[in-house]
Amino acid sequence: MTTLYDAPAEDLIEALTEKLAAEDDIEAPDWVAVAKTGVDRELPPEQDDFWQRRCASLLRKVAVDGPVGVNSLRTAYGSSKQGSTRYRVRPKQKAEGSGNVIRTALQQLEDAGYVETSESDGRRVTGEGRSLLDDTAGEVIQDLDRPELERYA
Repeated sequence: MTTLYDAPAEDLIEALTEKLAAEDDIEAPDWVAVAKTGVDRELPPEQDDFWQRRCASLLRKVAVDGPVGVNSLRTAYGSSKQGSTRYRVRPKQKAEGSGNVIRTALQQLEDAGYVETSESDGRRVTGEGRSLLDDTAGEVIQDLDRPELERYA
């Protein structure tokens, strides 16, 4: 049986993005077109399917690391910003990702039934979410033409 750990993360997220685009509960809010994904960013994301891609990435991240909270996910989706852009004199500083983007995406994943809130632990994947991830991983491995992954199919 194939699990989400067997498929390459990038290909799994790409396939999950297509599946979540068909979901009624996963829909980008109106403010996403103007919102930044972190304090270190200057512009909003340019991808057309940004919201579905972020939801797919969050679902995989919660499944692998769960139970997790919004704060730890903000750290995971943050980046390292340079102190001074011209001379690069100051040391790098850590910038966290947008909490509103992560929180809203997790709430939509909860409404779809893929993620649940546990008591004081954070969020974890439900059985339905795990099933979606594992089934998608099986499809991804079958679609890939890589001999080292054929043993999982």
